[in-house]
Amino acid sequence: MTDQESGWLAGLFSAIDAQDTPRFLSYLRPDAEFRFGSAPAVNGTEEVSAAVDGFFATIAGLSHDIGKSWSDGDTVVCEGEVTYRRHDGSEIILPFANVFDM
Repeated sequence: MTDQESGWLAGLFSAIDAQDTPRFLSYLRPDAEFRFGSAPAVNGTEEVSAAVDGFFATIAGLSHDIGKSWSDGDTVVCEGEVTYRRHDGSEIILPFANVFDM
């Protein structure tokens, strides 16, 4: 993984952990396809923004701990753990994996 890709990932996850949808969107192309978990994929800035804002409303906060990351050609993959803080103050830690077509 290049330093540029590592910096891109760090910035992306910083935006997500800050629940900053506009900054998150700045890391995506306007025609990006975005899929979160088992939800249907959404396409384009407006749909991605609505999906992300909708999810952020369901939690009090989150933080990512990126473990491994690697790239192959135009694909960047990372995995780690995400901590979700619920509105009742409880937390849950779950594994995550992301695949980015650059």
